Amino acid sequence: MDPFSFVAGQLRLVEQRLVDCTRSKEYEITEIASRLIKGGGKRIRPAITLLTFNAFDGEREEDVVDIATAMELIHAATLLHDDIIDGAEFRRGKESAYKRYGLTRTLVTGDFLFIKAFEFAGKFDETVVQWTADACTSLTEGEVLQGSFNRNCTVTVQDYIRIVERKTASLFQTGARLGAYVAGASSEQVEVAANFGLNLGIAFQMMDDVLDVVGRRDLLGKSTGMDLRDGNPSLPIVLSLLDGHQTVARVFQSQTPTKNDIQRALDAMGNGMLIERARSFSRKYAAEASREIDKLPVSPAREGLKALGRLLTDRDR
Repeated sequence: MDPFSFVAGQLRLVEQRLVDCTRSKEYEITEIASRLIKGGGKRIRPAITLLTFNAFDGEREEDVVDIATAMELIHAATLLHDDIIDGAEFRRGKESAYKRYGLTRTLVTGDFLFIKAFEFAGKFDETVVQWTADACTSLTEGEVLQGSFNRNCTVTVQDYIRIVERKTASLFQTGARLGAYVAGASSEQVEVAANFGLNLGIAFQMMDDVLDVVGRRDLLGKSTGMDLRDGNPSLPIVLSLLDGHQTVARVFQSQTPTKNDIQRALDAMGNGMLIERARSFSRKYAAEASREIDKLPVSPAREGLKALGRLLTDRDR
């Protein structure tokens, strides 16, 4: 079952809005923004918003398409800023904007996309604007929190979860919450949708972390071992540190790990049961997300949300 097929028509409307709104009077902003937007993103966040809206029989399609567009624009803006922070050379299998256009132009284009997101979200009532702003606040706080544990071997699983809740999961949660809200769901149902999004976002990031260890570059569009290179506390790294694995700890703490250093640490994490333990964490949160979805009325969109959860946690890219 392809969960995106349930909202294919609405996703096409989102796609058109994304193309239209990334046009700027300055050619380089248009080039950088459109290159990212057209660069093969999965559109997971808009799909969550749209599927949740349809699960509650929402009727204001134009409104939810605007909100889904805002979610993807915020996500795109964070990708540009993350590439600057990480010094990333590749994004979605291509040279990153930071590498190709430099810091200043990439930073400004990220700001441009954030502003465009609020051009869509700002059309709505105070609740929508506040929840969208709260998601952006969480993203920035999560980035700083992650930085405080950069190359820090005292990081715990609880610290890791706090980071992921604020970074990746915040947009999943907000997209689902807003989809339900715009559909006219009750406050209790809106929170069910939000809990679904939060848990699915955590599960998704955990699988991303697993793939950074055991994924294939040709499928991921980037090299593995990026978390080790950048000193970011991914789930496999955190579990390795808690297990007292010295090879991983040395590479994680190193300011300039070599490719051989990173490969040795990846091999160490890929052997044994550590990756299966990390996958189990992801499945646990995915199961919690599914339990929340089971509280919604039976509908094709509800099944689409469940299928999306399975897709995101059983993937290889």
